[in-house]
Amino acid sequence: MKTETVKGTNDYLPNEVALREFLQNIILETYKLYGFERIMTPALEDIEILDKSDGGDNLNLIFKILKRGEKLSTAIKSSSYSQLSDMGLRYDLTLPLCRYYANNKQKLITPFKCIQIDKAYRAEKPQKGRLREYVQCDIDIIGSDSIYCEIELINVTAKALLAIGLSNFKVRISDRNILSDVLLSLGFKRNELESVCITFDKLDKIGVDGVKNELIAKGLDKSSIDALTSLLLKLPLSLDFIKSISAKTQNIDNLEKIINQVRTLSENNYIIEFDLSLVRGQGYYTGTVFEIESNAFNSSIAGGGRYDNLIGKFLNESVPAVGFSIGFERIFSILMDNNFSVQNSRKKIAVLFEDNFLEANNTADKLRNEYDIALFEKPKKVNKFLDSLLDKGFYGFIICGQTDEIKLLK
Repeated sequence: MKTETVKGTNDYLPNEVALREFLQNIILETYKLYGFERIMTPALEDIEILDKSDGGDNLNLIFKILKRGEKLSTAIKSSSYSQLSDMGLRYDLTLPLCRYYANNKQKLITPFKCIQIDKAYRAEKPQKGRLREYVQCDIDIIGSDSIYCEIELINVTAKALLAIGLSNFKVRISDRNILSDVLLSLGFKRNELESVCITFDKLDKIGVDGVKNELIAKGLDKSSIDALTSLLLKLPLSLDFIKSISAKTQNIDNLEKIINQVRTLSENNYIIEFDLSLVRGQGYYTGTVFEIESNAFNSSIAGGGRYDNLIGKFLNESVPAVGFSIGFERIFSILMDNNFSVQNSRKKIAVLFEDNFLEANNTADKLRNEYDIALFEKPKKVNKFLDSLLDKGFYGFIICGQTDEIKLLK
């Protein structure tokens, strides 16, 4: 039998679990401190919901679950291969939240401020920083189109990252409506915008020439492509410059207000800046989009945006929503690579026993108000075992029946 995990999934050793719990607890407590409430949803969703979710490229990465019994046999016999699955694993926590809200709206306060810390699944090629099973840490505000929702989400997410001990990061922010207005001003047609944005989103990977060549390959207007290329060569662009080329200023004014207020809230602990090149891949984003980038590790560690149309797919009515997700697995990986260790405020003590388990257990109970206590049957090679305890972070030990004093491990 194989002992390795399925590719894209991990076993976690006790020290790794300690770090993961440390991170999740700090994130959760920070979110709760700001009035967000935790919810939970199933890992399984109806395949029709997943397939019609505007999830962008993630729709190609859904783990689909075959029908069972007679339903599966019928689909196979009729060669209805598109009907083989009726369920799938969630690829993020946003879509399940939308279904959850639609199903429980009458029981929830508006606006609804919620926390989700749970696993999601994507059937992609595993690589460093990209797992098939991974944890997401989300906060969302549903039922309000106020820009103060964006301000609060950015502020709270930054507070969580600072509480973890991360610093030297910046918030990049843009608005898809602003980008659309800019692209229209360059001559692109409205029905071309989605295709242009898909290519534009690859800018950091393929560069300006790559974007230009891909748009040419799509057969788009050459003068519009040339105008966009010229604009990209001027990046980064200020909001004042965007105002000079865009006829619509309301979204720009809103973004300016978000940036200014977050800058005040940051107390100079991090940077926030406008970045027109920020698109984010999910097709369901409708307005503001944002990412947090670690300057120390040259990596994105959080992202989100406004998705005002997604809940409407379930309720047939407009429900504004915006969310922010911390890249939990990336942060965990960064901290592990940098040998980050969790400093436990309670020291770990081992109580060793032979034929006196009850006495040892009584001794352990007396110490548990102050220490984390683990009972072990005394091995033949005690010194080797004590060395192992030291490696695992134990502070000291007691050999029950010999002494009640804690001996330090050195």
